[in-house]
Amino acid sequence: MQDQSISLASTHIERFSSENHKLIKIYAILSDPEIAIQTASLQNFAKITPQYPGVRAPLDPDLCASWLGELAPLLDDTFGKSAKGWEMQGWYSIVTTPPQQLQPIQRLPHVDGTDPNQIALMLYLNRTPHGGTAFFRHKSTGLETLTAETYPRYGAALQQDVARTGLPPAAYATDGAPHFERTHTVPGMFNQAVLYRGNILHSGVIDNATPLPADPATGRLTINAFFRPTS
Repeated sequence: MQDQSISLASTHIERFSSENHKLIKIYAILSDPEIAIQTASLQNFAKITPQYPGVRAPLDPDLCASWLGELAPLLDDTFGKSAKGWEMQGWYSIVTTPPQQLQPIQRLPHVDGTDPNQIALMLYLNRTPHGGTAFFRHKSTGLETLTAETYPRYGAALQQDVARTGLPPAAYATDGAPHFERTHTVPGMFNQAVLYRGNILHSGVIDNATPLPADPATGRLTINAFFRPTS
């Protein structure tokens, strides 16, 4: 069996912004990242959600279960213990949408949901000029995280922003201007993973001048996953 095990030997906790958010960086997480790229090349990629500007293929549930066994204690220690354990769902993902074809919602920082207990993982498996993940603050509200309580205020303020200045240009978010400011950036080194609360405003760091091929070997391939407390 090909080795798809993970190592947490080089794990670092990082804090950022005035709100003191936590994230986990794990360097050299995959024992053999080339196996992951080869496995991704055998998958049937497809557009799954309208929000993601590219294609995805599901990660093997058995592989998710194996990784979760390693990662669950780290999630407990960093983000708070889940009384009934954690659930994990993951995908191979490739950003493929050219900047000029982005929908308005894809041009802005986003959240993966308003539940602060949902943890996101990004594992970078590309050697392209594209970057990692950036985090943002919404200027007019000062919000960096969105919850069920704050989302309506954020949504109303963002509508007012757009009404005043128009939609952002058809491009991937860079510094977040004019309505957002960048608070932190994870560069996205090859075979590095980062874990963070999914309700923090964030965006992939995509170079608007670099091609976005759908080939796992040459495109912006990542493995992304969500961890949720078991209900």
